[in-house]
Amino acid sequence: MNQAQAHLPTLLATLAPAVRPGRYVFVTSDGGRGVDDALASVVEEEGLSLLLRQDDADALGLDYDYVAGWITLTVHSALDAVGLTAAVSGALAESGISCNVIAGRHHDHLLVPLHRVDDALAVLVSLSLG
Repeated sequence: MNQAQAHLPTLLATLAPAVRPGRYVFVTSDGGRGVDDALASVVEEEGLSLLLRQDDADALGLDYDYVAGWITLTVHSALDAVGLTAAVSGALAESGISCNVIAGRHHDHLLVPLHRVDDALAVLVSLSLG
């Protein structure tokens, strides 16, 4: 695996955004239903927030109100990199696209409104090209 990159201009030039196929939703669980299907999770005061495939949430009867597409920035970003989230979310915000960011150890993942995935991808490619 490539070494993690922290230099913002290099990160932006090598974002290499890739769409992960599917429809994704955020749900709140009591720690039971959905946990085994979770793609990501966060413990919050209100309960356990899970990111699930929409089909899994539907099959489990879990409520959600936001259907997202998933874009992964395939550049290996360092966890201590400064400015990547701000640059990406700022560029998307300028285009009126909401963005929920999940940082993994190697990559940043963007959950954007499903109907705006292509628009978000175009913004990210443009940002990468400078």
